[in-house]
Amino acid sequence: MLYNWQQKDWPHFRYKTEAIEDLLFDFAQRTGRISGVLEGLSETEQTEAMINLMVSEAIKTSEIEGEYLSRNDVMSSIRRNLGLNPELSLTNDHRAEGVAELMLDVRNDFLKPLTRKMLFNWHAMLMKGNGQIQIGQWRSHEEPMQIVSGAIGREVVHFEAPSSRKVPSEMNGFIKWFNTSQDEINKPILRAAIAHLYFESIHPFEDGNGRIGRAVAEKALSQSIGRPVLFSLSKSIESNKNNYYDALKAAQRSNEITDWINYFVKTVMDAQIDAEKEIDFTLKKTRFFDQLEDQLNERQKKVVRRMFQEGHQGFEGGMNARKYVSLAKTSKATATRDLQDLVLKGIFKPIGGGRSTRYQFKFIDS
Repeated sequence: MLYNWQQKDWPHFRYKTEAIEDLLFDFAQRTGRISGVLEGLSETEQTEAMINLMVSEAIKTSEIEGEYLSRNDVMSSIRRNLGLNPELSLTNDHRAEGVAELMLDVRNDFLKPLTRKMLFNWHAMLMKGNGQIQIGQWRSHEEPMQIVSGAIGREVVHFEAPSSRKVPSEMNGFIKWFNTSQDEINKPILRAAIAHLYFESIHPFEDGNGRIGRAVAEKALSQSIGRPVLFSLSKSIESNKNNYYDALKAAQRSNEITDWINYFVKTVMDAQIDAEKEIDFTLKKTRFFDQLEDQLNERQKKVVRRMFQEGHQGFEGGMNARKYVSLAKTSKATATRDLQDLVLKGIFKPIGGGRSTRYQFKFIDS
């Protein structure tokens, strides 16, 4: 079996778009609508929405690779690097600091051409504190770069990338293609889909290829629509990452990539729909605090703020008396009174009954 890069037509990808023309049109429509909604928000609301989306992308692109970061660490790093909270200290987690820096760099420099130096800088950001691998340079080890799964002795090879000695020339070709393809491919998602697959197939770094490859896709999308994307591609991928790996694996068997294009377009659309909900949620959250914060005691404020951190999808399993006790550091009786008060004020709605009663924000569905 030959992989895509071993075939004579590499890297000339072929695909058909008949099955996704409606989705491509819908993407353009939604892109314009999201821009319009953002323009109607205050500067504070716009910043809050963009930060939440960046935090989601940072956390989910790491989770796809099996790394689980603290939301607070990532949020603090992004806010500090934006200059919003310069008093915040560096976190103890180099990974959170690095991926936050990457999120900001991708957005700040989206219009700039892709360069080898830019990719090396991204890799150095991601690999902060990692002394086990080559950082900020192409891989150079002689053994094959393979994507494998399974127990030791029973590994299954899903993909083998070009040898390290081929990486410099392959990446020169990729970077040249990336910087000239915008004029050739006039549909934003198509260029991003190809860019991600092309990059992942070369797999130029010793580690971090998935996260940097998704950043490359985001850069392609941002360049094509003329502003930083306002959704989390990785959040959409992570929600069913087995489909992602299956689609990528199949696409790396041939340079006819219609199925990969179809998968990627639907994934971007899911991300865009989720972002619309997140932006709407951010608006409601801001207005909630403007109108109702003075009606809450300090315990209620602490719990409500913690629930807001989960975004529009809500607190997993909802809030209940046990969780309230833990978060607010209070007694069960006080927790019950506080929760009932939040229901009376129209802030929470109860779901279920008795000991299994849980609570969610009422305004999210309104």
